[in-house]
Amino acid sequence: MVDLNLALQDPPHEGEPERDESTIEQRETIGLSQGQIVRKRFFRHRGAVISIFMLAFVIVLAYTSVGLHLWGLSTTGWWPWHWRETPPLVNRGIPTLNLIPGPGFGIGPHPFGQDVVGHDIFALVMRGAQQSIMIMVLVGSVGTMVGVFIGSLAGFYRGWSDSLLMRFTDVIITIPFIVIGAVIGRSTGSLGAAVLGLMLGLFAWTGLARLVRGEFLSLREREFIDAARVSGASDKRIIFKHILPNAVGVIIVSATLLMAGAILGETALSFLGFGVKSPDTSLGLIVAENQAAFATRPWLFWWPGVFIIVIALSVNFIGDGLRDAFDPRQKKMPSPRALARAAVRRARDKRVSV
Repeated sequence: MVDLNLALQDPPHEGEPERDESTIEQRETIGLSQGQIVRKRFFRHRGAVISIFMLAFVIVLAYTSVGLHLWGLSTTGWWPWHWRETPPLVNRGIPTLNLIPGPGFGIGPHPFGQDVVGHDIFALVMRGAQQSIMIMVLVGSVGTMVGVFIGSLAGFYRGWSDSLLMRFTDVIITIPFIVIGAVIGRSTGSLGAAVLGLMLGLFAWTGLARLVRGEFLSLREREFIDAARVSGASDKRIIFKHILPNAVGVIIVSATLLMAGAILGETALSFLGFGVKSPDTSLGLIVAENQAAFATRPWLFWWPGVFIIVIALSVNFIGDGLRDAFDPRQKKMPSPRALARAAVRRARDKRVSV
């Protein structure tokens, strides 16, 4: 039989390369598994790849420089100063870092400078980055687990469970996150960044839950779900073996965006005095404690601000790359050179077949 769609298409003009984008896309993924296709699309996103290395560099630098100090577990780092030490002022507290090549190049004892008391700003920023990253990961992990749980139940079972869970979600959404964070931070901020991150994660799941619910409502009506029900699969198997693997793209992308929002939210709470409490520190708390010295010692704001921006942008770019990788509708438009090569291959195949 003749394919009517092919018959109705206009034949390509003589000498014009045939614009077969779908063929080019299919040629790039022939013989690849779904995981390999996702990795190939992700590594095509240059911003996401660079962001992975930037975020990994920040994490390694923060956790190796001043060591890990959590719940009684303490390790030493390679940096000579502790963030609570107050060594004598060097160079009036001005940063000793000099990146100019030649005789002026040098790191010095305090490359990020010192505050008016004498605290080493590099040690403070590294400790603040540790706390902010910990809160970011905890909020993203807890919020994702709660959001997936509530969204999957609401979308799969529908009915009264959907109405009850979504009305509860709507109630949480109506409360501004900054208000929830202020109440939680005032109550648990002195207990450490880990407790603060866990508590904030319990209220950061609402947007993810609505997205997961929409995915489940769409996927549960697909033919392969009907086939699984006919074959006798239980609800648990359908959810974990059939629906969740197909919704993992939306979940991962939303989780990265949630983590990016978490570090900015923690910075705002600490700046307002509702986040991590002294004697510990975070990036937002460093900015808040030194806001009076903005005109005289601006480097006290430069370095924590730079690390906040780098971490937030890195997570956002990684989320953007994951979205392009998991979304099959995100196709890279072939270049004119690729179209020309495809036309040459197609012409060669036609000559061989004749």
